[in-house]
Amino acid sequence: MTDTERSQAAPSGTRPETAALPPAAPQGLAGVVIGLDIGGTKTRGVRFEDGVAVADQTAGSANVQNVSREQAALNLADLFARIGGGQVAQVYAGAGGIDTDDDAAALAALISPHAPGAKVTVVHDSRLLLAAGAASTGVAVIAGTGSAAWGRNSAGEEARAGGWGYLLGDEGSGYWLGREAVRHSLRRMNQGLPADQLTEALLAACGLDHPNRLIALFHSPETGRRFWAQQARLVVEAAAAGHGVSGELLDQAGKDLADLAAQALRKLGIEGPVILGSGLGMNVAPLQDAFRKYLAAAGITEVRVLDQDPVFGVLQLVKEQAGTA
Repeated sequence: MTDTERSQAAPSGTRPETAALPPAAPQGLAGVVIGLDIGGTKTRGVRFEDGVAVADQTAGSANVQNVSREQAALNLADLFARIGGGQVAQVYAGAGGIDTDDDAAALAALISPHAPGAKVTVVHDSRLLLAAGAASTGVAVIAGTGSAAWGRNSAGEEARAGGWGYLLGDEGSGYWLGREAVRHSLRRMNQGLPADQLTEALLAACGLDHPNRLIALFHSPETGRRFWAQQARLVVEAAAAGHGVSGELLDQAGKDLADLAAQALRKLGIEGPVILGSGLGMNVAPLQDAFRKYLAAAGITEVRVLDQDPVFGVLQLVKEQAGTA
């Protein structure tokens, strides 16, 4: 970002050293737990044995909002073939678009055949992010391919903001930045202005020779949410090189994400913490600066950027579920 961002460049291979915990299994973490972070562009799975990460693999997205159920099932089969099945005690998955119990049950039904007998829990992926930030209460903000905020207070009440998907929202996300780069280029074309730094970079990345061709490409079945989210990197690079409009887009993205966080905080009646994560959120400093700036203007100062991938929040969530956190 999976998701442009770390969410777009998924690590793969076995990484025994990742997220190593003490040799003795923490209470509630004995046995094999599979953690899944299911984004719009990829699915990341980590196999924990007695609380220690022993395998870390990625496959294509298993999010049925982004791929067909058949493709999601194939991608899960690919992931579990490489991460290992066997006697799995629990699978804990976070995914975008999990808005109802029916959404969770449908995804759990796709996962269950790959871990027979395991307890399967499916939650919205923003819940992974909050847990990965070592917080049991507060608000997590996803800034990856899409955007959303989710939080919980000490009374156990939950609140959401955004997360409507790219057709209705996703402001501040990688997709939003990629789309805005296209819109910027088309506006300049309509005004009779020459291609600027951002437009030239966008045309080169898309293999086009004129901004007018962006219209057909944007609506083409050959491109989609993932493709345009990947173009967010062009905005980040242009802003770093001094392109004013790109800098303004990153500032607006930070503001939109801060607005999501503030909405969730108000619903919950809390002041923080706010944890910013996912690919853009974890890796783009100007966006982070804008996010903090706009939250500070709203009197919200307990803000931090996630320093580990959200999938590692699974350990905290399993412990909470077992009542041992």
